[in-house]
Amino acid sequence: MVFLTVANWVRSRGPDEFWRKRRIFRLAAHYVGRRRNCYTIAVRNVHRALVYATKARKLKKQDMIDLWTTRIGAACEQHNITQYTLKEGLDRANIMLDRKSLSDLACWEPRTFECLAAVAKEKLELDGVVDGADKKYPTGVDLKLKDVMLEAWLKEKKQ
Repeated sequence: MVFLTVANWVRSRGPDEFWRKRRIFRLAAHYVGRRRNCYTIAVRNVHRALVYATKARKLKKQDMIDLWTTRIGAACEQHNITQYTLKEGLDRANIMLDRKSLSDLACWEPRTFECLAAVAKEKLELDGVVDGADKKYPTGVDLKLKDVMLEAWLKEKKQ
């Protein structure tokens, strides 16, 4: 489009304005009343919703981390080991599992988690590391690596 005067060029803001408003109205399509039809009100509500969405993405990540930590803590409590002892023992045994993996194992594979806890405890005993945060009154089972892993597995294989 060719403009012969500057005044006509300034006034021709149509298509850009149309698409800018269309984007806002599409984001406000599920609102009720004037929040959906009136541009100035829709802009305010859409911007507020986008701010909430941005904050919620960070909060969702934090909520998942808290859930994983709670699951790991509960599983460690069952096996009479602290989270610190578990993480330190697994690191020393070169078993690199993150919180998410450990929480999935604690939730869906309790026998596997029990074996990992026994491996961690055994490795710390071999290295001579003492955890001062360990519980004085055990609440769960006392883990021994050979009791947990080998004997039951070998019996199943022989039959």
